[in-house]
Amino acid sequence: MTEIDTSVPHSARIWNYWLGGKDNYPVDEEAGDAYTAVFPGIVTIARSSRAFLGRSIRYLVQEAGVRQFLDVGTGLPTVDNTHEVAQRIAPEARIVYVDNDPLVLTHARALLTSTPEGVTAYEDLSLYEPERILEQAGKTLDLSRPTALILSGILGHVADYDLARDLVTRLLAGLPSGSYLCVNDGSRGTDPDYEQAQDGYNETGAVPYFLRPVEQIAAFFDGLELVEPGVVSVPLWHPDAGSTPEPIGQHGGVGRKP
Repeated sequence: MTEIDTSVPHSARIWNYWLGGKDNYPVDEEAGDAYTAVFPGIVTIARSSRAFLGRSIRYLVQEAGVRQFLDVGTGLPTVDNTHEVAQRIAPEARIVYVDNDPLVLTHARALLTSTPEGVTAYEDLSLYEPERILEQAGKTLDLSRPTALILSGILGHVADYDLARDLVTRLLAGLPSGSYLCVNDGSRGTDPDYEQAQDGYNETGAVPYFLRPVEQIAAFFDGLELVEPGVVSVPLWHPDAGSTPEPIGQHGGVGRKP
């Protein structure tokens, strides 16, 4: 069993705290509260990102007919994880989660269960080894069939933008025509307070997360057919009926590989 250090705040547990989850410790709550004191809107961003993930997966299952998901950099299991959303609609859906954080691995083994008809698997691998991810995922998924690649809030951790683009390209290269890419990440140009808070957080020595201009997030979809309305602030992507979404500093989209 992996030893979990409860004396140091952990970004996945802080995110879990903002989402209202229980998989966190007092040190994470303190760090989360310190961030929200500077920028209260981070809770909205965390929850809006999660809500976008749910809406995009529902679209992929119901509208696009996708039954296989490769979720890289999944973070800590919380509410409405990828397999839960997908298997609620299509119990036969197959999901492979990828992360290389020992804390996430510990929680995932306990919490990421599947329907009897489907499969939920977990691979302890890094985003920086895309060919290995594809090789291992191929043991659970049939990568000759359309698969949705989920990259939710992970690409901002890759400091070098050209490398981030390359990693996406290499992962997509192993997926067939008719597959999809779903990305959402923190963005610049919408919320200066968020940008200031995140830049300050990055200077604390914590694992940094880099907000990117919207056009850089959109470029992850180069060569793909974007699902309408394209790359937008996440509350504006297929909003729930009756909602009145407001733009935030988090952009995302879904694209199909031709």
